[in-house]
Amino acid sequence: MNWQSLREAYPDQWLIVEALSAFTAPDHTRILERLSVIEQFTDGTIAFSRYRVLHQQFPDREFYFVHTSREELDIQEVQWVGVQ
Repeated sequence: MNWQSLREAYPDQWLIVEALSAFTAPDHTRILERLSVIEQFTDGTIAFSRYRVLHQQFPDREFYFVHTSREELDIQEVQWVGVQ
């Protein structure tokens, strides 16, 4: 699904989504073409806690924690410099 479809299907909800198809634009904006809903929540605190657990369990998957009230997703990719 794309972002607009998810907004219509899950109005006013916190979602954990996984990017199935995505790329980074030249301005470092992450463009999410196809998304899959992993879980939905009404409480943002619970949603964020669950997002952290999933991110730790599956570090190679591209999860996002978002609210469907946002008209557009504005996700900026950050380049980390130094030792992690």
